[in-house]
Formats: sequence, C-alpha cells, structure tokens
Amino acid sequence: MFPVETYVERRARLRAQLSSGVLLFLGNDESPMNYAANTFHFRQDSTFLYYFGIDQPGYAAIIDVDEGRTTVFADDLTLDDIVWTGVLPTVAELAARGGVTDTRTAAALDARVQDAVARGRRVHVLPPYRPENKLKLFRLLGAHPERQHEAASLELVRAVVEMRAVKGPDEVAEIERAVDTTIAMHLAAVRMVRPGMVEAEVAARVTEIALAAGGQLSFPVIATIHGETLHNHDHSHTLGSGDLFLLDAGAETAMHYAGDLTSTFPVDATFTPRQREVYEVVLAAHLAAVGACRPGVRFRDVHRVSCRTLAAGLKDLGLMKGDLDDAVEQGAHAMFFQCGTGHMLGLDVHDMEDLGEVWVGYQGEPKSTQFGLKSLRLARELRPGFVFTVEPGLYFIPELARRWKAEGKFTDFIDYGTLESYLGFGGVRIEENVLITEQGCRILGAWRPRTIAEVETVRAHDH
Repeated sequence: MFPVETYVERRARLRAQLSSGVLLFLGNDESPMNYAANTFHFRQDSTFLYYFGIDQPGYAAIIDVDEGRTTVFADDLTLDDIVWTGVLPTVAELAARGGVTDTRTAAALDARVQDAVARGRRVHVLPPYRPENKLKLFRLLGAHPERQHEAASLELVRAVVEMRAVKGPDEVAEIERAVDTTIAMHLAAVRMVRPGMVEAEVAARVTEIALAAGGQLSFPVIATIHGETLHNHDHSHTLGSGDLFLLDAGAETAMHYAGDLTSTFPVDATFTPRQREVYEVVLAAHLAAVGACRPGVRFRDVHRVSCRTLAAGLKDLGLMKGDLDDAVEQGAHAMFFQCGTGHMLGLDVHDMEDLGEVWVGYQGEPKSTQFGLKSLRLARELRPGFVFTVEPGLYFIPELARRWKAEGKFTDFIDYGTLESYLGFGGVRIEENVLITEQGCRILGAWRPRTIAEVETVRAHDH
C-alpha cells in the first residue's frame, strides 16, 4: 500500500467532485474456476484499490458525500477460515491502513444502501464487470444486470477517470518497477529463443520472471510466430529457422501496477532481408510516434503520425501506392495496421477499460466507426502524468487481404500483387511505455534492445 495519506487525499478529492449522494464501491470476491473451493487467482477491483488500498476479497465501501464519512464493510475471518488462510489482518486493521476508521459487517451494507434509497438519496455506482457484483447491485438497487451499465453514475465515472488518469510520482515509480520486470522478461525471451523450441517454453519462462519478482502477469502472455493474430494466446507452435517471433507480455507488481511491452525478433541469430525491411518501417513509426508525444497534443494525432509513417514505409516496399494522406484518411493502411497506436496504462494494463473507452480515451467524444480507427483506445489530449503505450505494428493477415481484394477495396492504394508474397510473413510490433512530463515525454524502464543492431547483438551473444 501507499502511505495512508495517499488514500485519504484521494477520497477527499473525489468527494469534492461529486455534488451529493452516496458513492458505493464493490470490491471483488473470489471467483471459482471449476468448483467453489478452487478459485482463480484473486485480483481486487482496481478502483477499489485506488481509493482504499485493501487487497482482500469480500470488501465493499461507501463514501457519503453529504455526511463526509467513509465506511468499509466486510467480515473478519472465522476460525474455520484461519485454518485454511492463516491469520490475516482484521477488517479494522486493513481499513485503518487506508485511513478509514468506520467499519461494519458485510451484512450491514444492505441496510445502509436501503436507507439511502428510502430517503431518496442518489446511490452512485460504477459499471460492474464481475457477475457476482452485478447480482449484488441487483439485490441492493433492483437494477437488472443487463441494464446496469446504463444505471451507472456518469458523474462518478468521469470523476474517477480524471483522477486515475494522472499518475502521481509514487504511481509512476510503481509502474516503472513493473516495466523493469517486464524488460527482464523480454530480454530473457530474446536470449533463449532457438529453432526447435515450442512457444509455450518462452511463455513459461517470462511467466516465471513475473512471479519471481513478487507479482503476477498483467495479462495473458502472447508468445508466437504468428504475430499477425493480434491477441494470439495459442502457444503450441514449434519455432523454425526463418520465423519471426513476437512477444507481448507484461508484469504486474504486488501493488498491481502494470507493464506492457512487445518485442519482435528473429528465431535465427539475425533478421532476414525482408524481416529487416518490415522491422525498420515499424521502428520508424514507433520513434515518430514517441517523438510526437508531449503535453497538449491529442493522441489521435500521434496515431496519425504513426499511420502516416507506416504508410510511407509500405509504399517504399511496394505494398502501398497513391496519395498516402488520402490513403490514411480513408483507412487503406488498416490492411496492415488494424488497431490503435496505444492505450492508457496503470492499475489495469488497459487502464480503466471497465469504465468505458469513450470516457477514458475520448472524454465523451464519439469514437470513429472506421475499420482500424475504431480500435484506437486513446485519442484525447495528453497531460503531464499520463502513462500509456506506444505500439505501432504491421500485420499481414491472409483472410483480410483476400477479403478486401475480392471486394475491390482500396485498389488505388494497395498493391495486392505485392501483398500476396507477404501473406506468410506474420507480424511486427514494437511497444514501449511512455510518461508525459511537463516538458515532453519519457520512455519508462531500463535499457532494452530496440534497433536491429541491438537485437542482433543480444541474439548473437547468446547463440
């Protein structure tokens, strides 16, 4: 946990932003994997962590805006519980670490909420994503689970988003710890990959490093020779000479802050000429995008810089043609780059995605419906304290190429003949984590190989 003052100050700032009412926060419960006693790894709700710092299941809390009091609700362990868990801090002890002195049993939450409703007071809630919390809100407020996103408090959502979006120095330091562990994971992968290995061996090694650092993975590992599949969690393929390997993996610290990096490197000691050409295009786009990041710039414009740089490189390779500004504006480049250049990073690897991209990344402005651009998670103006990913890539997806060719799409901008020879190539992504500073931006974390020469030096040293 951070110092107690951190949580007290956060709740005071939040309370000041809400006009009136009761703010109801539901922590997460244990979630059974295949029977009640065999649960998934517990992960506390990130917003609950942010305001209360309590990392145990079965907790809820209320911040009463009008009365100026905060209450934590949970039950202490029974002797039967302690047999299995050992002695853990009491509810009062955990609440006090976050600066809360008023604690009640879990059952007392119902009466508190019912009292607020009976008195006509507004009960502000965030949109739930766990089934058990949807059922709790159904019981507490009568809101049907299918309509709870509509019933969520927009006033509370926007206040939480604006607070969590700007990371304080302690949070930046914690994220950087996650990034440093993540870099260790990626360096291990760059050093170990050989022809004849199975993708699962790489996934296992990077997972080991994350756990050994005292945390967890921040998301399921992507470790694949089929980098054209953006979220490829299949680790069954055997690596062969001439393959390109893509690793997208991140560590989560014990305090649950995330790192998120992608490395792409050859299975052999060196890149092939074609791999080298495509990698250089992505690296140029990555560097151009990072160079465009500074306070006051809209991330959608950073994304455009990334896309325009990719398109220029693709034209040099004979894969695109025509007026590149028109091509990017119309979305022709999305044949090769189907997603966004980055997303917010913090307590969630896609920070606050449970609160809605339209608020986290767009501040309520409508998102595009254009293929490719609609997958951009972050578009808003950048501010000091924002932490996010920069991750341009090129992906050669056979199904997409053949569909668009059959439909005659973007024939003025895409050379389908040249593209045909790339359809077994896979994908390249370069991803780093960036902090906006008062003067510009800073890439977080220790050194990692980025250029072709750096990657090949690490590969050659360990071959």
